Amino acid sequence: MAWAALSAFRSGFRSLEVRNYRLYFWGQLVSLTGTWMQTTAQALLVLRIADSPAAVGLVSVFQFLPSMLFVLVSGVWADRTDRYRLIFWTQALAMLLAAVFAALVSWGHIQLWQIYLLVFLQGTVNAVSQPVRRAFVANLVDSERRANALALNSAAFNGSRVLGPALAGLLIGPLGLAAMFWLNALSFLAVLWGLRLMDLRGLPVLRREGRVQLWSELREGLSYLWRHPELRRLTLLVAFIGTFGYNFTVILPLIGGYVLHLQDKSAEYGGLGSLLGFGSLIGALLTLYGGQPRLGRLLLASALFSGVLGVLSLSSSYLASSLLLLGLGLTGVFFSTQANNLLQLEAPNELRGRVSSVYQLLLLGSTPLGGLLIGGASHFFGVQAALLLCTAFCLLGVALALPLRRQ
Repeated sequence: MAWAALSAFRSGFRSLEVRNYRLYFWGQLVSLTGTWMQTTAQALLVLRIADSPAAVGLVSVFQFLPSMLFVLVSGVWADRTDRYRLIFWTQALAMLLAAVFAALVSWGHIQLWQIYLLVFLQGTVNAVSQPVRRAFVANLVDSERRANALALNSAAFNGSRVLGPALAGLLIGPLGLAAMFWLNALSFLAVLWGLRLMDLRGLPVLRREGRVQLWSELREGLSYLWRHPELRRLTLLVAFIGTFGYNFTVILPLIGGYVLHLQDKSAEYGGLGSLLGFGSLIGALLTLYGGQPRLGRLLLASALFSGVLGVLSLSSSYLASSLLLLGLGLTGVFFSTQANNLLQLEAPNELRGRVSSVYQLLLLGSTPLGGLLIGGASHFFGVQAALLLCTAFCLLGVALALPLRRQ
């Protein structure tokens, strides 16, 4: 019985048996932990420089605007170029930008416009690399391990959301905000070193002959999604949840700064981020043992996510808000992982980059619109009223996607 339980547990991590995937997984975990340390410090930095909900919202706008502008083009590149090389050089550029950010914060005179510029540049690098990285994960393992590898990739992302804010909350006090930015810059060495150690033999290289026919190839990817009614409604649901609910980089600072008043309490603020990340990690681990993604689970997760967001908007207690953020992370990541895996498993390899780019556009590229809505509504009506409005839009998306289950 104990052996059977151990075997069942190990089955959730079977993709780590593949050396290339194992190197990529651990490198990503370290690098993403550094990213979340910087994200936590960055939110506190903005709150201290400009005590304004609109300023917090604008940081999110500049961070995710590149995804809205460039991600579909990045999807075409992901299906035409050497994914390995593109990931390596974008990660190296991200490390350079993180080092510049750290140097400016260490200098002690960083201004708000510099933060906006740097997060825009970092967002541009992410917009280029994210579709490639999602498609690359599926290339590192065989078809039987693919769903597990995608779920593990989500677990790494969300595990970093636990470690990053928790470490930042512990270290900002003794080391200062600037140290978080330096640690993020150093963390990129892990993913770069992991990529250098990979065995590149056997990795597919998608190099199409001829010039890039950008609009034609974009239409090819979009047409694939449009021809499948279930995928069409799935992307509609992702658009609503991504725009109005999946704005954690805006929601968390606003709740921490203007509902719970934690601007000068880095440990408590880091604790909020860690609980959001811990819930996200639980949601990601659930997908490891849930087998193939299912439409019913996707709809249930989206409805629960919307409900938790609505209750969170009414809370003004640190303890209650912490528990609700845990639930928000759990349901949000279970939703996003199910949606991503459904799209990735349905898409053929030659279209996977473009399908991933559409997913990123709807989940993250729509964040500037949501960030403007939340920041503006919070400024005029208060944070809690703004979150209630976002909840209503999320529930509208769920209602529009319900026929998906009947099909």
